[in-house]
Amino acid sequence: MLTDAAVLELRDKVRAKIDFSGALPDDSLMRMTEETVFEWCERNPLTAAEKVKLVRRLFHSFRGLDILQPLLEDASVSEIMINHHAEIFVEREGRMTLLPVSFESRERLEDLIQTVVASVNRVVNESSPIVDARLKDGSRVHVVLPPVALRGPSMTIRKFPERPLTMERLVAGGSLSLEAAQFLEELIRAQYNIFISGGTGTGKTTFLNALSQFIPSDERIVTIEDSAELQIRSIPNLVSMETRNANTEGKGEITVRDLIRASLRMRPNRIIVGEVRGGEAMDMLQALNTGHSGSMSTGHSNGAKDMIARLETMVLSAAELPVQVIRQQIASAIDIVIHLSRFRDRSRKVMEICEVIGMEAGEVLLNPLFVFEEEGERDGKVLGGLKRTDNPLTHTDKLAMAGKTINAL
Repeated sequence: MLTDAAVLELRDKVRAKIDFSGALPDDSLMRMTEETVFEWCERNPLTAAEKVKLVRRLFHSFRGLDILQPLLEDASVSEIMINHHAEIFVEREGRMTLLPVSFESRERLEDLIQTVVASVNRVVNESSPIVDARLKDGSRVHVVLPPVALRGPSMTIRKFPERPLTMERLVAGGSLSLEAAQFLEELIRAQYNIFISGGTGTGKTTFLNALSQFIPSDERIVTIEDSAELQIRSIPNLVSMETRNANTEGKGEITVRDLIRASLRMRPNRIIVGEVRGGEAMDMLQALNTGHSGSMSTGHSNGAKDMIARLETMVLSAAELPVQVIRQQIASAIDIVIHLSRFRDRSRKVMEICEVIGMEAGEVLLNPLFVFEEEGERDGKVLGGLKRTDNPLTHTDKLAMAGKTINAL
């Protein structure tokens, strides 16, 4: 029986063989690890599969992310949730599963967290116990330490897909209709400003990535994110920027607001803000209202109308402006709101595509263009699809300027 104590003992034995005065190649480390495991197995018999698993775990404890490495290499795992060192859940195809493995100690998990955070020049400690980071493959990492995390260090990893989902694959998977995808392609090429809303885990960033494939390749794009996740590969002229936390002295912080202001001096055709959560919404709206057409962003909400209300609240957190002024800014800055939702069968779909058509009686007006219509359930799967409404697109000026046909939309 392989215990945590045995893993610690073996790790110490491998470490004792390492000459830290120079760089150790991976194959040499693997050979040392195998030798150590085979010697130990002479007294503690294991099956061949168990030996392979033990060798990989020990190797990854030095060169990878310990017990997390196999999960990161498993394409079926979309999210890894470490509630504390002895409790790890994973998400596969929308289903949560408690794993039968754990870190051997709280200290081991803390060491791993510090390694991940330090690799992207960020700091997490008791005085600054919450941080966003990312792995080398781009997977997003969120860390919470005690005293905020009551049960011990917590880490959530949203994995970075090897192949970004394309709009074709989203259509094939039933996330939206082909008609809606073609409609959005025309709007993006005509430089409509698009905002994607949805709850946690509904696929906002994935959808934003897919939409970016419609951006003409001869444009200059600036992306701004808290933690870099976007995979825009079709645009040669691309600048990607990421926020920075304050250092241990409380200095050096660079926020999304700072980056939005900086991006305006970089002559972008479009600005893509990964997600707006607070006062940066005001800077984003101002950027959209000063000629940066075709820009995109995402935010958390329960619906398209709710997203407008949330944007109002975000702007109010940054400046004491009259609500009517804020609503006018939103109405003139954002052209289209796309709302995503996660259904009870764990599928992610576009719920509605709405046009922002202006103001009436002090309210921002939305024009639903596509709405998801549920048609029942079969074998646990939600049936239905995104249907075109009878409402025409009201603002067609950008389409006309782009030389696009208007009657088809």
